[in-house]
Amino acid sequence: MNKLTIATRGSALALWQANHIKDLLEAEHPGLTVDLLKIKTKGDKILDVPLAKVGGKGLFVKEIEEALLDGRAQLAVHSMKDVPTELPDGLEVGIIPEREASTDTLCSVKYAGLEELPQGALVGTSSLRRQSQLKALRPDLRIESLRGNVGTRVQKLLDGEFDAIVLATAGLKRLGMEAPHMEILGPPDFLPAVAQGALGIEFHSENREVRDLLAFLDHEHTRHQVLAERGFLTGLDGGCQVPIAAWSEIDGEHLRLTGFVADVDGSKPIRRMVEGSVEHAWDLGMILAGQVLEAGGKAILDAVYARETK
Repeated sequence: MNKLTIATRGSALALWQANHIKDLLEAEHPGLTVDLLKIKTKGDKILDVPLAKVGGKGLFVKEIEEALLDGRAQLAVHSMKDVPTELPDGLEVGIIPEREASTDTLCSVKYAGLEELPQGALVGTSSLRRQSQLKALRPDLRIESLRGNVGTRVQKLLDGEFDAIVLATAGLKRLGMEAPHMEILGPPDFLPAVAQGALGIEFHSENREVRDLLAFLDHEHTRHQVLAERGFLTGLDGGCQVPIAAWSEIDGEHLRLTGFVADVDGSKPIRRMVEGSVEHAWDLGMILAGQVLEAGGKAILDAVYARETK
């Protein structure tokens, strides 16, 4: 095989991710040519509605997977936090490259950080997970939905539409974007989305040639983290637009996974932790989900789903 096509969204971040994998592939395999196929997904087309109200899983991947299934592309590069835990028959996310930072970043023009924001400050985010944790730390804040690609969101901040916005640290780093003031929001007080900062490469399960070409990119440490966190999400039957967070740490062969569920206003936070071998990463995630559901997480998630589908 001397030519591959990567299906990708057309946003600056998605194109950075696809080009990053393209460059690594072409450097590793001289003579290989990699092209990009840009595709608009449902999540890209509907920008005037909060993500949680758009409904359904796979808002940013469904149309891309269709390109894999009909042969227009041989692989897709995803942000793993956008990928549903159930994939179409015949496809798999078989390669997980090394993870970028999993944290979030609070960006502001005037204020140095979360504690410096004035009473009732307006903060923009499209994520119920971020909203939930912001409200838990600062109940006085006003949170408004902020959609669009990373550059659009940063520009709205610079234009004065918000006192602060919260974005994934990985996206800002990959695009080299900055704001006058930036504060990392991370564990243990602020937990990331499941698999945030990790990329996944999806392709046909039966395509051994593509798998072999990509094999050098797989990062075992990141794979175990992603498995544990996605096991947790699967056990909760959660999508990427609900107030669910997870944080995994690995020390040698030992994995520690923390899971979090809360109501949108930050009330009733439920946090549990499990530990075990990296070999059992997925099972540890499922076990943790059971503990969180039993502790009241099921009632919280049921209420969130009911509210967001109205």
